[in-house]
Amino acid sequence: MKKIKDLVVKVGTYEKDGETKNKYENIGAIMERDDGGKFMFLKRSFNPAGVPYKNETESIIVSMFDVKNQDTINGDNDNDEIPF
Repeated sequence: MKKIKDLVVKVGTYEKDGETKNKYENIGAIMERDDGGKFMFLKRSFNPAGVPYKNETESIIVSMFDVKNQDTINGDNDNDEIPF
């Protein structure tokens, strides 16, 4: 199986060199099996209630980013590096 996308949410902001930057958390991955089937892993510790949101919304945005390293993996992937 191969990891094809990282799943990332914006969890806040911070200041760096006078600029406001976004802070992200990698919450899982989209995987592809050898037969082409796809599935999603989510971190068990991820709590969507903790993700900032705009008033009057009940949804959060989960972004998908291409994986830097396309190596085939076996089992869990502990790489929490955000791909940007």
